Amino acid sequence: MSRRIEQHPDLTDPRIGALFFSTWQVGTPERQRQTVEAIGRAWERRPWPTGDLLRYHVYAGHDGSTLMHYSQWSDEQAYEASVKAQRQEWVDEIDTAVPGIERLGIGRYRLYRSRERAVGDVRVPGLIVTVRIDFEEGSGERREEWVDLVLKALGDDPEGHAGLISAHFHLSTDGGHVLNYAEWESDQAYDEALAAPATDTWERVRTYPGVAGVSGSRYRHALGLVPG
Repeated sequence: MSRRIEQHPDLTDPRIGALFFSTWQVGTPERQRQTVEAIGRAWERRPWPTGDLLRYHVYAGHDGSTLMHYSQWSDEQAYEASVKAQRQEWVDEIDTAVPGIERLGIGRYRLYRSRERAVGDVRVPGLIVTVRIDFEEGSGERREEWVDLVLKALGDDPEGHAGLISAHFHLSTDGGHVLNYAEWESDQAYDEALAAPATDTWERVRTYPGVAGVSGSRYRHALGLVPG
C-alpha cells in the first residue's frame, strides 16, 4: 500500500534515474486542499504502483490556485509503463472528487548539481521555491555553466543566503531550461536574500549570455507518499 509521510524528499537519492515535475491548476485554496486530500485517498487505497517509483510529493502554490507534483523514479521506462497501466484510473477518481482540474503538462529532468544542506543542519523547510531559467534556442550547452556560476555565487555569499537550506539544479531533458528546487527557512529569509546587495558574481549570473527568461513560484509541502 501507499503511506503518507511528512518528510520532505531527498533530492539527491542515488537511486533516482528519472524525475518529473508537473503543475495542476485547481483554482482556489479550498480546491487545493480538496485535491490534495483526493490524491491522498486515491493512493492510500491502492497498492504502491511499482518498486521503481521511489517517492511522490505534492506542493500547494502560494498563489492559492496551483499544485506542483514531484516524483522520483529508478528509470524512465518504468514511469512510462506505470502511466500506461494505471494512471487513468487514478485520474478519474481525483477528477470525480474535484472536477475541472487543468493539467498544465509534465517536465522530465535529470539532477545536475546541488548545494546540499550542511552536515548537522536539521532545519525543516518553511518554503519551497522553484525557479525556471529558460535559455535561448541553441544555448542549451550553457545551462551547466550557468548552474556552476550560481553555485559559485552562493559560495561567495554565505551570509546573504543564510536562510537557504539547500538548492538542487535540474536540467530539462529537452535541453531548453534549468529548474532550481530550493528549500528555505521561511518566506522572510527568501525575501531578505532577494533584497540583499548583489555581489559581482551574482551580477554575472543575472546577465549571463543565452538566458531568455526567469520565472519563480513559491510552495509549501502538502503531501508525501512512499511505499507502505
